[in-house]
Amino acid sequence: MDEKTLKNLKEAFAGESQANRKYLAFALKAEADGHKNAARMFCAAAEAETLHAHAHLKAMGGIGSTRDNLKEGIKGETEEYASMYPPMLAQAEAAGEKEAARSFRLAMQAEKVHAELYSKLLAEIDAKEEHTFYLCTVCGNIELALPAKCAICGVGPKLFKVVE
Repeated sequence: MDEKTLKNLKEAFAGESQANRKYLAFALKAEADGHKNAARMFCAAAEAETLHAHAHLKAMGGIGSTRDNLKEGIKGETEEYASMYPPMLAQAEAAGEKEAARSFRLAMQAEKVHAELYSKLLAEIDAKEEHTFYLCTVCGNIELALPAKCAICGVGPKLFKVVE
């Protein structure tokens, strides 16, 4: 693929992906504020941004086999917890930015769990066992069984969401 086109696709993918997440956060705020139409519009726009991001990812050849995608997940999550987040956390702590430091710390710990789970799934790719995943809605930790409390942030089981 042409180098400039690939660069543009990567930039567009990142922009659309970020817009999706931002609009979903805006939708939660609008819903909490009682603005249902604004919340719905943010959700609709977020879904549109997802469609755009998926098209860009496909155009750049970024979707492989499930094995390849699991390997990409391991690589990405490992890079985040091992290389990306540690200096971000250290800088935020040095600057006294407690909320940012907490955000980085929780994400870093959850990304390590994600990489481990991707590795587990890659190792058992041909197994027929189905898993239920329990997502901590506070820190993003994922468990294979509902815990008494989150191993990362300590919240109770009521703050876990079942992902089947």
